[in-house]
Amino acid sequence: MVTAYLTPDWPAPSRVRAAFTLRAGGVSVAPFASLNLGAHVGDDPQAVLENRARVVQLLELPAEPAWLEQVHGTQVTDLDGRRACGGTDAAVTHVAGRICAVQVADCLAVLLAARDGSGVAAAHCGWRGLASGVLEATVRALGIDAGALYAWLGPAIGPASFEVGEEVRAAFLAQDARAAAAFCQNPRGRWQCDLYQLARARLAALGVQAVFGGGLCTYSEPARFFSFRREARCGRMAALVWLTGAGVAGGRA
Repeated sequence: MVTAYLTPDWPAPSRVRAAFTLRAGGVSVAPFASLNLGAHVGDDPQAVLENRARVVQLLELPAEPAWLEQVHGTQVTDLDGRRACGGTDAAVTHVAGRICAVQVADCLAVLLAARDGSGVAAAHCGWRGLASGVLEATVRALGIDAGALYAWLGPAIGPASFEVGEEVRAAFLAQDARAAAAFCQNPRGRWQCDLYQLARARLAALGVQAVFGGGLCTYSEPARFFSFRREARCGRMAALVWLTGAGVAGGRA
């Protein structure tokens, strides 16, 4: 049987459910083979709909995920307020049955969950979003004290494969000189960038100390992961998080 998703290795309470889909188990054909969930990459729309339906069935989701129109920005969709999902890179909810989801193919997906199960969030963190403050915006929108959150870092392009220019390094150093530790200069005079380290530093600065996951490289495992840097035209995976059971009132700081 094909394994179609990963389960986050974090101690979130039982009413918090989460998953990270892999590339196998769908109906799309190359270069989107096979469980492509992205409707914006040029794949057959009917194949994408079938793949999304398979994910809903496989994960026994209580509803269709809130598929965001991601733009590498910092806007957050509040699913409780029923705000439009266009042009945002994160989603939050405190209500059972609403599915936060972000799509990735090298960018880092960060899932957040309250330790008491009162809220969850998902953020799409490419380097632009990280540098601009998407994690900060997501924690702020979730409205739960950062010290009471768990975070999980999904598979992303690893530092050995993520070569960037000086402009990327400069964007982070302009905000925090300590970000230099996440960049290693290569023989070409460019930089190998560690998205995981950058995200952990941002979370620590916010006060999120319980951080799990990280370390799986999308670029180096073509059998399991889509990678935009490796393939250019490719599908998208999804990181999803939601609450089960009765809705929780309050929970916001």
